Amino acid sequence: MKIAVISGTSTGIGLASAVGFARAGYAVFAGMRNLAKADALRDIVEREALSVTVVPMDVTDGASVAEAFARVEESGPVDVLVNNAGIGGASPLELTPEDEHRSIFEVNYFGAIRCIQAVLPSMRERGSGAILNVTSMEGIVATPNQVAYSASKWALECAGEALAHEVYRFGVRVMNIEPGVVQTKIFENSAPATRYIKGSPYQTLMRRNGKMFAAGFRIGTAPEAVADAMLEAVESSETAYRLRWPVGEDALSMAAGRRRISDEQWVEMGADLSDQEYSQAYRDYFGIDL
Repeated sequence: MKIAVISGTSTGIGLASAVGFARAGYAVFAGMRNLAKADALRDIVEREALSVTVVPMDVTDGASVAEAFARVEESGPVDVLVNNAGIGGASPLELTPEDEHRSIFEVNYFGAIRCIQAVLPSMRERGSGAILNVTSMEGIVATPNQVAYSASKWALECAGEALAHEVYRFGVRVMNIEPGVVQTKIFENSAPATRYIKGSPYQTLMRRNGKMFAAGFRIGTAPEAVADAMLEAVESSETAYRLRWPVGEDALSMAAGRRRISDEQWVEMGADLSDQEYSQAYRDYFGIDL
């Protein structure tokens, strides 16, 4: 039985992917920082008799990551790593404290790097393995009012692309999974790093960022759709291998639209536009109604 290790599995995409991989016949090791949040996953595992083992893993702690992978390797080598653990935040750069900015990178970027370095030697030596990085459409489109989050996902996108080149000769595949807006608890969990200040000079930007998410919620991409994309990516033949896997209509529309317009057109959407003008530009460029 192939082994998959997935980080951040208490809710949302992580939970859905742990269940999805287990249903597909994988022995899943579900990494979780707070085991008190494991009940939802454990209930499904018990009900369906799935091969899922919950392991304590805080991706911001090198010792915790090392201990988790040592426990996994007692059962065999890791065939699939899914770097899903992540935190968010919505705030203009001027208002984002440095420690908050760093904490987002510590989870979203360095947490994934720690896990990759834990599995890569064995994958390289065996000549097989798959590493999936859950990034975001914001890892493709630099998103105002979410500079820290978007930058962390851009960094992971970059690392995944460069790593894919580095390890291709060794038979190890790297895929970046790029969801649009998905209804998960990342929004609840990121509430302390989310700011909406009516008197702020950035208030219009904050409100428009919220409207983007509202549009994504209306599209309604489920965590299970992201899990399905992961399985498709892992189980695709070598001839069908591709680096980037956008998930959701908004992710597809945003990525395609951003490629069509110039950098300057994107930047100029930050001008003092009326809501009607801004919404029309968004519709014209990305095909999304705000």
